Amino acid sequence: MGKGCITVTKYFLFLFNLLFFIFGALIMGFGLWVLFDKDSFIAVLQESSDTVKVASYILIGVGSLSMAMGFFGCIGAIYEIRCLLGLYFTCLLLILIAQVTAGVLIYFQRDLLKHEMSSIIKRMITNYSGQNKTTEHAWDFIQRTMNCCGWTGPGNWSENLLIKNSTQNLYSCSCRNDSLPGSEVKQFGLCESLSTQPPVYATGCITSVEKWLLDNCGIILGICVGVAVLELLGMILSMCLCKSVVQEDYTKVPKY
Repeated sequence: MGKGCITVTKYFLFLFNLLFFIFGALIMGFGLWVLFDKDSFIAVLQESSDTVKVASYILIGVGSLSMAMGFFGCIGAIYEIRCLLGLYFTCLLLILIAQVTAGVLIYFQRDLLKHEMSSIIKRMITNYSGQNKTTEHAWDFIQRTMNCCGWTGPGNWSENLLIKNSTQNLYSCSCRNDSLPGSEVKQFGLCESLSTQPPVYATGCITSVEKWLLDNCGIILGICVGVAVLELLGMILSMCLCKSVVQEDYTKVPKY
Protein backbone atom coordinates (compact mmCIF):
# COMPACT_ATOMS: atom_id res chain seq x y z
CA MET A 1 0.00 0.00 0.00
CA GLY A 2 1.41 3.44 -0.96
CA LYS A 3 2.36 6.02 1.61
CA GLY A 4 -0.48 8.32 0.49
CA CYS A 5 -3.06 5.54 0.91
CA ILE A 6 -1.69 4.72 4.36
CA THR A 7 -2.01 8.37 5.41
CA VAL A 8 -5.59 8.57 4.11
CA THR A 9 -6.50 5.29 5.82
CA LYS A 10 -4.92 6.46 9.05
CA TYR A 11 -6.86 9.69 9.22
CA PHE A 12 -10.10 8.06 8.07
CA LEU A 13 -9.68 5.55 10.90
CA PHE A 14 -8.98 8.39 13.33
CA LEU A 15 -12.17 10.16 12.22
CA PHE A 16 -14.14 6.92 12.47
CA ASN A 17 -12.88 6.33 16.02
CA LEU A 18 -13.79 9.85 16.98
CA LEU A 19 -17.35 9.12 15.77
CA PHE A 20 -17.27 5.79 17.60
CA PHE A 21 -16.23 7.62 20.79
CA ILE A 22 -19.21 9.99 20.38
CA PHE A 23 -21.59 7.06 19.70
CA GLY A 24 -20.27 5.39 22.85
CA ALA A 25 -20.98 8.54 24.85
CA LEU A 26 -24.55 8.63 23.43
CA ILE A 27 -25.14 4.95 24.30
CA MET A 28 -23.83 5.50 27.84
CA GLY A 29 -26.01 8.61 28.15
CA PHE A 30 -29.05 6.62 27.00
CA GLY A 31 -28.26 3.92 29.58
CA LEU A 32 -28.02 6.56 32.33
CA TRP A 33 -31.32 8.07 31.15
CA VAL A 34 -33.02 4.64 31.34
CA LEU A 35 -31.57 4.16 34.83
CA PHE A 36 -32.52 7.55 36.28
CA ASP A 37 -35.57 8.61 34.22
CA LYS A 38 -38.69 9.09 36.35
CA ASP A 39 -41.26 10.50 33.92
CA SER A 40 -41.77 8.01 31.12
CA PHE A 41 -42.89 4.50 30.21
CA ILE A 42 -39.38 3.24 31.07
CA ALA A 43 -39.88 4.25 34.72
CA VAL A 44 -42.99 2.06 34.98
CA LEU A 45 -41.14 -0.99 33.69
CA GLN A 46 -37.97 -0.25 35.66
CA GLU A 47 -39.51 -0.23 39.12
CA SER A 48 -41.57 -3.34 38.39
CA SER A 49 -38.89 -5.47 36.76
CA ASP A 50 -35.14 -5.96 37.14
CA THR A 51 -34.82 -6.62 33.40
CA VAL A 52 -34.85 -2.92 32.51
CA LYS A 53 -32.27 -2.11 35.19
CA VAL A 54 -30.00 -4.86 33.90
CA ALA A 55 -30.46 -3.55 30.35
CA SER A 56 -29.51 -0.02 31.48
CA TYR A 57 -26.32 -1.32 33.13
CA ILE A 58 -25.49 -3.22 29.93
CA LEU A 59 -25.98 -0.03 27.88
CA ILE A 60 -23.73 1.93 30.25
CA GLY A 61 -21.09 -0.81 30.04
CA VAL A 62 -21.26 -1.01 26.23
CA GLY A 63 -21.11 2.78 25.97
CA SER A 64 -18.10 2.98 28.28
CA LEU A 65 -16.34 0.19 26.35
CA SER A 66 -17.10 1.93 23.04
CA MET A 67 -15.63 5.19 24.35
CA ALA A 68 -12.50 3.39 25.53
CA MET A 69 -12.21 1.59 22.18
CA GLY A 70 -12.64 4.86 20.32
CA PHE A 71 -9.87 6.45 22.36
CA PHE A 72 -7.41 3.57 21.93
CA GLY A 73 -8.39 3.27 18.26
CA CYS A 74 -7.46 6.94 17.76
CA ILE A 75 -4.09 6.38 19.44
CA GLY A 76 -3.46 3.19 17.44
CA ALA A 77 -4.35 4.90 14.15
CA ILE A 78 -2.35 8.11 14.61
CA TYR A 79 0.76 6.41 16.00
CA GLU A 80 0.38 3.19 13.94
CA ILE A 81 0.59 0.74 16.85
CA ARG A 82 -0.27 -2.74 15.57
CA CYS A 83 -1.18 -4.27 18.92
CA LEU A 84 -3.76 -1.54 19.58
CA LEU A 85 -5.14 -1.86 16.04
CA GLY A 86 -5.41 -5.65 16.42
CA LEU A 87 -7.07 -5.31 19.83
CA TYR A 88 -9.43 -2.71 18.37
CA PHE A 89 -10.41 -5.06 15.49
CA THR A 90 -11.05 -7.95 17.90
CA CYS A 91 -13.23 -5.85 20.21
CA LEU A 92 -15.24 -4.50 17.26
CA LEU A 93 -15.80 -8.04 16.00
CA LEU A 94 -16.99 -9.19 19.43
CA ILE A 95 -19.35 -6.22 19.76
CA LEU A 96 -20.79 -6.84 16.30
CA ILE A 97 -21.39 -10.52 17.12
CA ALA A 98 -23.02 -9.53 20.44
CA GLN A 99 -25.31 -7.02 18.69
CA VAL A 100 -26.43 -9.56 16.08
CA THR A 101 -27.03 -12.16 18.80
CA ALA A 102 -29.05 -9.70 20.90
CA GLY A 103 -31.13 -8.70 17.87
CA VAL A 104 -31.89 -12.35 17.01
CA LEU A 105 -32.84 -13.13 20.63
CA ILE A 106 -35.14 -10.10 20.86
CA TYR A 107 -36.81 -11.06 17.57
CA PHE A 108 -37.48 -14.66 18.57
CA GLN A 109 -38.41 -13.80 22.17
CA ARG A 110 -40.66 -10.85 21.23
CA ASP A 111 -43.86 -12.65 22.30
CA LEU A 112 -42.34 -13.50 25.69
CA LEU A 113 -41.16 -9.88 26.14
CA LYS A 114 -44.61 -8.57 25.19
CA HIS A 115 -46.24 -10.94 27.71
CA GLU A 116 -43.82 -9.86 30.46
CA MET A 117 -44.48 -6.19 29.72
CA SER A 118 -48.25 -6.77 29.85
CA SER A 119 -47.93 -8.56 33.20
CA ILE A 120 -45.87 -5.70 34.67
CA ILE A 121 -48.37 -3.02 33.58
CA LYS A 122 -51.45 -4.97 34.68
CA ARG A 123 -49.86 -5.68 38.09
CA MET A 124 -49.09 -1.99 38.51
CA ILE A 125 -52.69 -1.02 37.60
CA THR A 126 -54.08 -3.58 40.07
CA ASN A 127 -51.98 -2.14 42.93
CA TYR A 128 -52.36 1.52 41.90
CA SER A 129 -53.09 3.68 44.95
CA GLY A 130 -52.78 7.22 43.56
CA GLN A 131 -50.06 8.08 46.05
CA ASN A 132 -46.78 9.80 45.22
CA LYS A 133 -45.02 6.85 43.57
CA THR A 134 -42.64 7.16 40.64
CA THR A 135 -44.18 4.35 38.61
CA GLU A 136 -47.75 5.52 39.19
CA HIS A 137 -46.99 9.11 38.17
CA ALA A 138 -45.09 7.85 35.11
CA TRP A 139 -48.08 5.72 34.10
CA ASP A 140 -50.44 8.68 34.62
CA PHE A 141 -48.16 10.74 32.37
CA ILE A 142 -48.33 8.05 29.66
CA GLN A 143 -52.14 7.83 29.78
CA ARG A 144 -52.50 11.63 29.60
CA THR A 145 -50.01 12.20 26.77
CA MET A 146 -51.01 9.16 24.68
CA ASN A 147 -54.76 9.67 25.23
CA CYS A 148 -55.29 6.08 26.32
CA CYS A 149 -56.63 4.16 29.31
CA GLY A 150 -55.34 0.92 30.81
CA TRP A 151 -53.07 -1.47 28.94
CA THR A 152 -55.51 -3.32 26.68
CA GLY A 153 -58.42 -1.01 27.51
CA PRO A 154 -60.30 0.82 30.32
CA GLY A 155 -61.51 -2.56 31.60
CA ASN A 156 -58.07 -3.19 33.14
CA TRP A 157 -58.89 -0.61 35.83
CA SER A 158 -61.82 -2.74 37.06
CA GLU A 159 -59.14 -5.04 38.56
CA ASN A 160 -57.73 -2.21 40.70
CA LEU A 161 -58.08 -3.11 44.40
CA LEU A 162 -59.30 0.34 45.49
CA ILE A 163 -61.86 0.62 42.68
CA LYS A 164 -63.05 -2.96 43.22
CA ASN A 165 -63.59 -2.45 46.98
CA SER A 166 -65.10 1.05 46.75
CA THR A 167 -68.79 1.86 46.86
CA GLN A 168 -68.14 4.89 44.63
CA ASN A 169 -67.87 4.76 40.85
CA LEU A 170 -64.13 5.48 40.57
CA TYR A 171 -61.84 5.70 37.56
CA SER A 172 -58.25 6.71 36.84
CA CYS A 173 -58.02 10.52 36.66
CA SER A 174 -55.32 10.41 34.00
CA CYS A 175 -57.72 8.45 31.75
CA ARG A 176 -60.07 11.44 31.68
CA ASN A 177 -61.22 12.35 28.17
CA ASP A 178 -61.52 16.16 28.10
CA SER A 179 -64.05 16.03 25.27
CA LEU A 180 -66.57 14.18 27.46
CA PRO A 181 -68.64 15.82 30.23
CA GLY A 182 -67.65 14.96 33.77
CA SER A 183 -65.91 16.07 36.93
CA GLU A 184 -62.89 18.36 37.16
CA VAL A 185 -59.79 17.08 35.35
CA LYS A 186 -56.99 15.91 37.68
CA GLN A 187 -53.44 14.88 36.83
CA PHE A 188 -53.26 11.68 38.87
CA GLY A 189 -55.08 9.56 41.42
CA LEU A 190 -58.63 8.17 41.31
CA CYS A 191 -61.65 10.31 40.47
CA GLU A 192 -65.36 9.75 41.07
CA SER A 193 -67.58 9.51 38.01
CA LEU A 194 -70.83 11.50 38.00
CA SER A 195 -72.45 8.91 35.74
CA THR A 196 -72.40 5.14 35.36
CA GLN A 197 -70.17 5.51 32.29
CA PRO A 198 -66.80 7.08 33.26
CA PRO A 199 -65.56 9.86 30.90
CA VAL A 200 -62.39 8.01 29.85
CA TYR A 201 -60.54 7.16 26.64
CA ALA A 202 -61.80 3.99 24.95
CA THR A 203 -58.44 2.66 23.66
CA GLY A 204 -55.73 0.91 25.64
CA CYS A 205 -52.14 2.17 25.80
CA ILE A 206 -50.81 -0.98 24.12
CA THR A 207 -52.29 0.32 20.85
CA SER A 208 -50.54 3.69 21.27
CA VAL A 209 -47.21 2.07 22.18
CA GLU A 210 -47.36 -0.30 19.20
CA LYS A 211 -48.27 2.62 16.90
CA TRP A 212 -45.27 4.60 18.21
CA LEU A 213 -42.97 1.63 17.57
CA LEU A 214 -44.34 1.15 14.05
CA ASP A 215 -44.01 4.88 13.28
CA ASN A 216 -40.41 4.91 14.48
CA CYS A 217 -39.44 1.41 13.28
CA GLY A 218 -37.60 2.80 10.24
CA ILE A 219 -35.55 5.19 12.39
CA ILE A 220 -34.65 2.46 14.90
CA LEU A 221 -33.71 0.00 12.13
CA GLY A 222 -31.74 2.70 10.31
CA ILE A 223 -29.72 3.50 13.42
CA CYS A 224 -28.94 -0.20 14.01
CA VAL A 225 -27.86 -0.73 10.38
CA GLY A 226 -25.83 2.50 10.45
CA VAL A 227 -23.95 1.42 13.58
CA ALA A 228 -23.26 -2.03 12.08
CA VAL A 229 -21.93 -0.48 8.83
CA LEU A 230 -19.68 1.87 10.81
CA GLU A 231 -18.32 -1.07 12.80
CA LEU A 232 -17.59 -3.06 9.63
CA LEU A 233 -15.88 -0.01 8.12
CA GLY A 234 -13.77 0.37 11.25
CA MET A 235 -12.76 -3.30 11.12
CA ILE A 236 -11.73 -3.02 7.44
CA LEU A 237 -9.74 0.19 7.98
CA SER A 238 -8.00 -1.13 11.09
CA MET A 239 -6.95 -4.33 9.29
CA CYS A 240 -5.68 -2.40 6.24
CA LEU A 241 -3.63 -0.08 8.45
CA CYS A 242 -2.41 -2.94 10.65
CA LYS A 243 -1.15 -4.88 7.58
CA SER A 244 0.58 -1.80 6.21
CA VAL A 245 2.54 -1.17 9.41
CA VAL A 246 5.81 -3.04 8.88
CA GLN A 247 7.63 -1.88 11.97
CA GLU A 248 6.22 0.00 14.91
CA ASP A 249 7.94 3.23 15.91
CA TYR A 250 7.14 3.86 19.56
CA THR A 251 9.27 7.02 19.56
CA LYS A 252 6.30 8.78 17.90
CA VAL A 253 4.11 8.10 20.95
CA PRO A 254 4.13 11.14 23.28
CA LYS A 255 5.65 10.55 26.72
CA TYR A 256 4.45 12.33 29.82
